[in-house]
Amino acid sequence: MAVRIRLKRMGKIRAPFYRVVVVDSRKKRDGRVIEEVGKYNPMETPSLIQIESERVQYWLGVGAQPSDQVKHLLDLTGDWAKFKGAKNTESRVQYKDADAAAEAQKKAMEEAAKEAEKRKAALSEAKAKEEAEKKAAEEAAAKEADEAPAVEATEETEEA
Repeated sequence: MAVRIRLKRMGKIRAPFYRVVVVDSRKKRDGRVIEEVGKYNPMETPSLIQIESERVQYWLGVGAQPSDQVKHLLDLTGDWAKFKGAKNTESRVQYKDADAAAEAQKKAMEEAAKEAEKRKAALSEAKAKEEAEKKAAEEAAAKEADEAPAVEATEETEEA
């Protein structure tokens, strides 16, 4: 089954708004969906774009293909860059009120801090593992060095 992430049109004749949905590619534009993952309202100024990042990342990860318009929306929210592994995953979505913008920025900062903390923990874990391996190798070398002179000493005493 080919899964797509695309827009589902809703609203009145000259006042459309859309839901970002995950759907089987063979279904109609406004047909039955698997999951709704966001909203898009182009009639507001600035446009309303709300996308559930975790769910979109999941669906992209399992192979869902976004439509061209949804891909552009994901570029704006930073989700496409996050999926591709790019460094700059900052959202460029403009918000109508300052509270929503501050909340979105705070959420983005928290996510970035969590990711940095995970990287730092992984790095320190890797360093600790490397040091433990190095220490074990040194101990093994010291053991071999201690055993080698003992073997040589016994050979010398046997010869005498």
